[in-house]
Amino acid sequence: MKPQRDIWFPAKRYGWGWGIPACWQGWVVLCAYMGLLVMGAFYIPHRKDAVDFAIYALVLSGLLILVCWKKGERPKWRWGDKSEP
Repeated sequence: MKPQRDIWFPAKRYGWGWGIPACWQGWVVLCAYMGLLVMGAFYIPHRKDAVDFAIYALVLSGLLILVCWKKGERPKWRWGDKSEP
């Protein structure tokens, strides 16, 4: 019997990508992402360094996507459950 992989981020029912976290580890990752993004908004001056903040946000988002890819279901386009009306 093949052991089931621990899924932190399940796939969305409709569309492509991941839904809300399924376990506490996923929530920790999501909260850390949001917290770091907010901290960056306060510590990186927007008027002078808008490009720096954009790069910071892109790097954080890339790291979040990497964690979702490693610890979540494989993303694919989904049209929902076919058994529902």
